[in-house]
Amino acid sequence: MSHMPKITFAKPPAAVEDGILVVFVDDRLEAGPAARAVLEPAAGLIARAAAAARFKGKLAATLDVLAPAGLAAERLIVVGLGAAELKPADLLKLGGKVMARLPAAAKEVTVVLERPGGEFTPADIAEFALGLTLRAYAFDRYKTKKKDEDEEEGPSRARVTLACADDGAAKKAWRAREPVANGVILARDLVNEPPNVLHPPEFAHRAEALTKLGVEVEVLDPKAMRKLGMNALLGVAQGSQHEARLVVMRWKGTQGEGKQNESKPVAFVGKGVTFDSGGISIKPAASMEEMKGDMAGAACVVGLMHALAARKAKVDAVGVIGLVENMPDAEAQRPGDIVKSMSGQTIEIINTDAEGRLVLADALWYVKDRFKPAAIIDLATLTGAILVALGHEHAGLFANDDTLADRLLAAGLATGERLWRMPLGSDYDKLIDSKFADMKNTGGRNAGSITAAQFLQRFVDGTPWAHLDIAGTGMGAPASDINKSWGPGWGVRLLDRLIADVYEEK
Repeated sequence: MSHMPKITFAKPPAAVEDGILVVFVDDRLEAGPAARAVLEPAAGLIARAAAAARFKGKLAATLDVLAPAGLAAERLIVVGLGAAELKPADLLKLGGKVMARLPAAAKEVTVVLERPGGEFTPADIAEFALGLTLRAYAFDRYKTKKKDEDEEEGPSRARVTLACADDGAAKKAWRAREPVANGVILARDLVNEPPNVLHPPEFAHRAEALTKLGVEVEVLDPKAMRKLGMNALLGVAQGSQHEARLVVMRWKGTQGEGKQNESKPVAFVGKGVTFDSGGISIKPAASMEEMKGDMAGAACVVGLMHALAARKAKVDAVGVIGLVENMPDAEAQRPGDIVKSMSGQTIEIINTDAEGRLVLADALWYVKDRFKPAAIIDLATLTGAILVALGHEHAGLFANDDTLADRLLAAGLATGERLWRMPLGSDYDKLIDSKFADMKNTGGRNAGSITAAQFLQRFVDGTPWAHLDIAGTGMGAPASDINKSWGPGWGVRLLDRLIADVYEEK
């Protein structure tokens, strides 16, 4: 199951009688007034412990004092704030750092949230709580033997009291931010699920749960997709015993009772290959188990729609996910096959392991044609080439619209889910021209992530569009301050920030 700490809010206490006490100091080892009052019975303790541990109060550095002399608390954790002004990303990191320092057996934790020079804002505290919550996540529903409570792991069910001057405002700010945490956690759960459990029909079923939040959900089966001409998507799925699905989710946050809003929605499209064997062009055996995460783009879209609906975002948003399993049986698509996409354009299959773009081709055209959106953003674990280029540090950004690209880059910097813009151009586009069809589904080894994006661009018909290649960030990325899970739920915070900054009614 997914673990969530129990977060409560209160005024700073006069003393902490039990459990763990967390306080913050700057690079001069000075704490705020509320923390100093709680620490008064142990005057000089932090200075002595810091000298022994060579703790300098640098940003996110921690000092752990067991059984602190003079205090009733069983443990004191001192966290550095450094000397510079703090950004929201710093508060997120601090929340993750504090959670990482808490032992699994912790039951009661009091965090005195203030800085020496003044109070944290309610938004700061909400960001800290977000980092705390995301770092506590663990996916262990299939483990029959749980870890020893005494191990040094973040607590799953500790009650964490965030003590601050304006606890009411902080609680309100967290209520607005918590849905984003839940959206990230939903995306993580989906990416971490094994492929024998999360096949396309089951994934679609889980997406339907969003109706409880007011999201309109429509599920298209193969018969409906065949009628629409989605042969590119269906061709990928034809080798699997699990039928394909296309899930359409709509959040109408600008349409109140009796109000008809004619604004164009913003659309998000996710690649949802629940397992990718490569098909007839089968992948090597090494690490093939990780291909259960080839649906991280779809997981992000579902998590985002959850976040928008749960926080009642004032935006009209559409989320569409194409769900298939790519398997190599006697019915499977072959290299050399030619399929006709929903757009009417024909595609020569060169490599059946270049399947994600086929799924997205029909999904993108469907979204463009049905919803006529203001912008389309797709997410896909699309190419190994983007991993070679950018590693796990950035996702690749391709766009036909500079304004949309700039807005995404800004949201990436604000959230820490960073993007790097890659080129598009006619010279690259020529690489996917086919001798036998309108295009082929791969342009060869060179510029692999670029030619994949060029392929997708042929299915948006001039709509402002951005493609995020998340092969290096959507699954298996190294652990971070706010995530130790294989599936990070990458992209939910990024796109929620984009919507809040650009598309949401103020």
